Amino acid sequence: MAELVVALDFKDAKSALSMAESLKGTATWMKVGLELFTAEGPTVVKGLKEMGFKVFLDLKFFDIPNTVQGAIRSAARLGVDMVNIHALGGERMAKAAMAGCAEGVEPGEEPPLVLAVTMLTSMAAGDLPVDGAPEPSEMALDLAVKAKQYGLNGVVCSGLEAERIKAACGSDFIALTPGIRPADSAGDDQRRVVTPAQAVRNGSGFLVVGRPITGASSPAEAARAILAEMDSA
Repeated sequence: MAELVVALDFKDAKSALSMAESLKGTATWMKVGLELFTAEGPTVVKGLKEMGFKVFLDLKFFDIPNTVQGAIRSAARLGVDMVNIHALGGERMAKAAMAGCAEGVEPGEEPPLVLAVTMLTSMAAGDLPVDGAPEPSEMALDLAVKAKQYGLNGVVCSGLEAERIKAACGSDFIALTPGIRPADSAGDDQRRVVTPAQAVRNGSGFLVVGRPITGASSPAEAARAILAEMDSA
């Protein structure tokens, strides 16, 4: 069954933890991204873990293999449950990430899942600054197949690409999908979007939702409505 991940895209830990508190009993996963982690660091992750949430640390590591290995090792020691790197980092970086993941946990402990970012869901055809670049969906599929070969647990991809990726990489290969927007949501900077039901039908195992929940008058009600749509798919 697909799981909901709430994106805590806030400027400070107080706001993020307050939102998480209001969502207890609905979503079990929270996402900490670049803005919040840069502002508050490990403190906010520790706070969420103490509240009983699973944490997706969304920092999209992309650097030389040794640096990424150390960063993932530190993330694992912090207790996060899922972390991501850029698929464009290639095989050596991906394998270094998996090595760091194993190094960061005690024997017998479950290591965090390591996913590879394929194409950002804010990007559409023509956005890649490379002449003759493939369509985003084709590039995402190619990067996902490589991520599978590199031994990663799954990828971050649009729900538009999830079905083909699952078919190519196997049912146990995770597809985590941002850019989830209920049908009545207002437009924003996301481009390749799908509804919660579409994402689940296409094989997405984790759905990341931010503003439609955190910007709602009742975030808990908004989360329950999205979960209901996911369950009905």
